[in-house]
Amino acid sequence: MSSQSMKPATAAKKLDVYLPATPAEFQQGTITRSELAELQADPPEWLRTLRADGPHPKNLVAARLGISNSGLSRAGITDALTTAQINDLLAEMPEWLAAERATQVEVRREERRVKSLHADRRRALEEPETDES
Repeated sequence: MSSQSMKPATAAKKLDVYLPATPAEFQQGTITRSELAELQADPPEWLRTLRADGPHPKNLVAARLGISNSGLSRAGITDALTTAQINDLLAEMPEWLAAERATQVEVRREERRVKSLHADRRRALEEPETDES
């Protein structure tokens, strides 16, 4: 691996952790690709704890709730949430969360439909025409 380095924000994103919750030494330095690979292969205790308990970055909060990042914004959730807070929301299932989850299901269904339509069109274009005279 190359000795290229990245900013802590980039490394945190690649590790799926909330940067402000990481240790100060992680936030203040640069991380090389080999250090990142080492963190991924053998995560230290702080990283295991962050991944398990949070706080989690917005994209992971949305994924765990089964909604989009936009859905989080519409609900007014702008802060990182812990695993316990996410579980509480899932248990309570407020009206906004149920509505956002239903919206997300419809969005995914439509994405699958469009993908299937494109695949059908590609297959139709790739099939050789047969002359049945």
